[in-house]
Amino acid sequence: MLTPSIEDIILREDKRSMSALRPFLQPDFCTRAAQFILEQKGPVLIATGFYILSCDAIETDGPPGALAIGNALSSLGIPVAYLTDHYSNDVMQGLDKNLKLYKSPIGDWDDSENFAHAVCKEFQPSLFISIERCSTSADGKYRNMRSMDISEYTAKLDPFVSLIDRSVGIGDGGNEIGMGNLSEIISGIPKLPDDPAVTKCSQLVIASVSNWGGYGLVAALSQLSGRNLLPSEKEEEENIQRCVELGAVDGYLGRLNESVDGFDIPENIKTLRLLHELVEFSNK
Repeated sequence: MLTPSIEDIILREDKRSMSALRPFLQPDFCTRAAQFILEQKGPVLIATGFYILSCDAIETDGPPGALAIGNALSSLGIPVAYLTDHYSNDVMQGLDKNLKLYKSPIGDWDDSENFAHAVCKEFQPSLFISIERCSTSADGKYRNMRSMDISEYTAKLDPFVSLIDRSVGIGDGGNEIGMGNLSEIISGIPKLPDDPAVTKCSQLVIASVSNWGGYGLVAALSQLSGRNLLPSEKEEEENIQRCVELGAVDGYLGRLNESVDGFDIPENIKTLRLLHELVEFSNK
């Protein structure tokens, strides 16, 4: 029996046809993104937080994955800061009160660009990572998976991609920062948005769940560094539970629930366990 790849694991249980995008990426896109990250030498800025209109809250997908990536990079000696907004700030702070957080205003493009310039001037990031963060579509609006306009509730973080030369985008639906790389393809795939993201990135990671994409990236970093940098199963369970306690919702179900995109905690842990097994096998 063939050993599954990282990409096989994070695209399992695909509900949204994200696997249809796989032929348009390199087969080892997680490893390539991890190598790309390790080539840079400076601080990394990580953005997350996707607003769910029906619940007036962000979803459980994104923050745990962002934290896993940040913790992995910190373990490798790379300075990390996180980029949030009004809706996602308390969740990230609640997951770890010691995080360095920048909270973006939800304003017009001028305010957003001025904020991005200020953050870049202060933190001097050499790399930008976005995980489950909405991108503008071609008409300048931010849309959810139902094509509903959520611009009023979404801080414009796209300018960071323009200001920081190196970027990694992680998404599971076609409307996230980075998915602009495949926008023409996304619009032609059933279940994916007709008005997809237009913001591009240097390296794109796709997954059935964005958190899983984050863990896949960490698994690749683990293989390249020879150290298992993945969160434990206990950390995964506690982080999902903590997100819910802080008001984050399951975006797929549209309600408070200890799950991510319709996958309960045991199913999320299963994905993480498969990645742990692959990393441990690779690092023998």
